Amino acid sequence: MSNEPNTQVNITDVDGFYEHLLNAHTGLSRDESEVLNARLILVLANQIVDTKLLKACIDTASEQ
Repeated sequence: MSNEPNTQVNITDVDGFYEHLLNAHTGLSRDESEVLNARLILVLANQIVDTKLLKACIDTASEQ
């Protein structure tokens, strides 16, 4: 596994995924939505496993 984040789109059905993500937030307060996002990040990070790659992903996402 590479220690560099992949920034190319690899998700099949991007629109469907995005819609599902938005729907998960329907009816939630801002605080509840932020908690959902935090839990989702941790679940996804657990799938990646590689701490060095996770840190590189945080750095990539932090770039503006």
